[in-house]
Amino acid sequence: MPQSLVLLAALYVSGIVPAAADGPVGGGVGMQAVEAEIEAPASPVPLLWKVSDEDNSVYLLGSFHLLKADDHPLSEDIEVAFEDAERLAFEVPPEQVDDPANATLFLQAAAYADGRRLSDVVPPEAHAKLVAMLDQAGMPAAAFETFEPWFVNLTLVLGMAQPMGFSGAHGLDQHFMKRAKAAGKPSIGLESIERQVAVLDGTPMDEQVASLVELVDDPAALAEQLTKLHEAWRSGDAATLQQVAIDEMKEKTPESYRMINVERNQAWLPQLRAMLDESDSDDVLVVVGAMHLLGEDGLVEGLRDAGYGVERICSACEQGMGE
Repeated sequence: MPQSLVLLAALYVSGIVPAAADGPVGGGVGMQAVEAEIEAPASPVPLLWKVSDEDNSVYLLGSFHLLKADDHPLSEDIEVAFEDAERLAFEVPPEQVDDPANATLFLQAAAYADGRRLSDVVPPEAHAKLVAMLDQAGMPAAAFETFEPWFVNLTLVLGMAQPMGFSGAHGLDQHFMKRAKAAGKPSIGLESIERQVAVLDGTPMDEQVASLVELVDDPAALAEQLTKLHEAWRSGDAATLQQVAIDEMKEKTPESYRMINVERNQAWLPQLRAMLDESDSDDVLVVVGAMHLLGEDGLVEGLRDAGYGVERICSACEQGMGE
């Protein structure tokens, strides 16, 4: 399955999707698999790196944007990083998260600019399966006809994730946005919500369609994939996340990968370097989707290649619990 389906919601983008997008299919459209019970440490093993120069540090924390209530409390390593940081940075500014205008922004971006409809771009057999899925959930397929596949993909993923216990409210982004506000710590965004939506809307139509076709062909595979990614994230297994997510996405939806991951990382790196070069003391905790940190295109390697000292902070790894 093209990984953009799951990663858009869970690992790559901030997961800030208005209720208009994740409400219609919240009952679990086409869900045919239930997440297996797994034995996991009391707290997830963190994907956390510390990047330093001569006078301050930037902590990079890999988020899973859709988490469960029992993914908390977090590792003590993360708590120490939060306490040490004077400022925080997220993919998008915290003040944009609850902006009522988000719903309109998403819906306008998801509309076709050339008058086409979903049934015009999705093959007839796949469209029939989609209609059946929506009918099963009590939703009229006509409600989705004016939306592009990326938006339908994201809506279906979020709707399927909810009955599995996943919620953006438990994700690291929203968790630390609330904590930063309560602690009086300034927070910024590395990009605007408008930029994030534009990236999603700009992914190639053929890759959008391929993702939607594979979803409706085998909805159970989505549940299995989300479970596998979540397990890898919980265990701090960077190697598995890279193999299952990055490598497959690069192969199956390469242009989406370039736009969603590579280009955004390249835009963020100068901002992270400025946090190190232009500050004489402030430490910063940066919370972004985990896949932005990993692999040769990731922020960790980008900062290491720029000459900064980089170390993974993982007490559990030292005890043999993480990879």
